[in-house]
Amino acid sequence: MSLQWREQLSVGNNVIDADHKHLIGIINQVENCLAMEDWDELRKALDSLSLYSRAHFAAEEKIARAVGYPHVFSLHESHQALMDKLEQVKQELVKEWTPALVESFKTLLRSWLIQHVIKEDLLMKPYLTKWSPEFDPR
Repeated sequence: MSLQWREQLSVGNNVIDADHKHLIGIINQVENCLAMEDWDELRKALDSLSLYSRAHFAAEEKIARAVGYPHVFSLHESHQALMDKLEQVKQELVKEWTPALVESFKTLLRSWLIQHVIKEDLLMKPYLTKWSPEFDPR
């Protein structure tokens, strides 16, 4: 079952929410590639996920700093850990495509996005909602 955006995932900033929606789309694309065992398309989707995640994390951290979010450093560390884990799993998948590794990766992707948004990004919401939803300091 593919991931779906839910309004309770909104952090109150249109830039961050739009990025999260796009990341859900990429993760769904990755999962489709895994299900179809389309390794060429999977590599492209994983590259897209890495590139978009880096851009999103940079934008999110910039917005967090601009609205006075006091935990930007820990947010950055969390983002870096997520990127490191994504790169590690991508390298493992390139070496060997076992069903257990594929399932582990799917679980990682879902928890990576949803748990990060719920546990960390939503902590910014009180700071973000003091500004216009269109606020974008970039």
